[in-house]
Amino acid sequence: MEDRARTGGCAVLSSAAHSAASQSVVSSTGARVERQPLSRYTTLGVGGEAEVWTVGNHAQLAEVMGAPYRILGGGSNLVVADEGLSERVIRLGGQFAAIDLNADPALSTLGQLVTGWVGGGVPLPGLLRKLQRLGYSNLEGTVGIPAQLGGAIWMNAGTRFGEAFGGLHSLEIVSPQGTRTVTPDELPWSYRDSGIPRNHIVTRARLKLRRSSPEAVQERMDAADIARKGQPKNRTPGCAFKNPALADGKRLGAGKLFDEAGLKGSRVGNAMIALEHANFIVNLGGATAADVHALLGLMRERVGVALELEYELWP
Repeated sequence: MEDRARTGGCAVLSSAAHSAASQSVVSSTGARVERQPLSRYTTLGVGGEAEVWTVGNHAQLAEVMGAPYRILGGGSNLVVADEGLSERVIRLGGQFAAIDLNADPALSTLGQLVTGWVGGGVPLPGLLRKLQRLGYSNLEGTVGIPAQLGGAIWMNAGTRFGEAFGGLHSLEIVSPQGTRTVTPDELPWSYRDSGIPRNHIVTRARLKLRRSSPEAVQERMDAADIARKGQPKNRTPGCAFKNPALADGKRLGAGKLFDEAGLKGSRVGNAMIALEHANFIVNLGGATAADVHALLGLMRERVGVALELEYELWP
């Protein structure tokens, strides 16, 4: 993401390139490589620099995976360290951002259709708009989540109205060990967790959808969207912690716990626990990752319940 040297067939940033965050080079397989502040790629707006590889096919993906890497989706649910990262950061483009919503006749039935492949780099909000116009249902519960499809699948993103795995038929996963295609039944997925290992990349998926009407799908999307109206409008990664499970299997709202602990409005630097919803941390402008980490520690300290982060912390 700059003036680069080439080593062993791969693009490598020279030390002089660290200050040239507006230029890019092309790797040996055609991937675009730039050194960029990751704050520009996250919904929270914090994070230091890293070498960002934008890849559009499997050859480019194999090249970038030849060194330590992380995969970046839509940048939600992510807090990147202020000092940046030493690993490469992968963004999906090209064929990994292609959309084929045509029904596969060999897999579809009268009431249910299975689409062609949809790339993991496809933005989820735009995908949902396309599905609504076609009258295709099953993913309305993910409305309002600013993720890419691959990231939404990786964390099984969702709301109380539905989750990503509710609309999946199969998915392609790439790892250092190779490429495989699996169905949801082959993964140990659960609430906000796909069971996919951390260094495995969801490159594309086939969607399992129900035929409905554009009007009915819009109605369900509106119902899910109305439930989000109380969420903060500032820059935020989303919910900080997963709702903790009770002994009977039900889940207790984490936001309610933090609200009862009087944490709304608590502030460290320019990061604040949102006034609208206490399970959100917002960037008031100029917040740092260190500010956010301090608030996360305060939230754990003030609530006497075991909590599991929903945020991804890099590194």
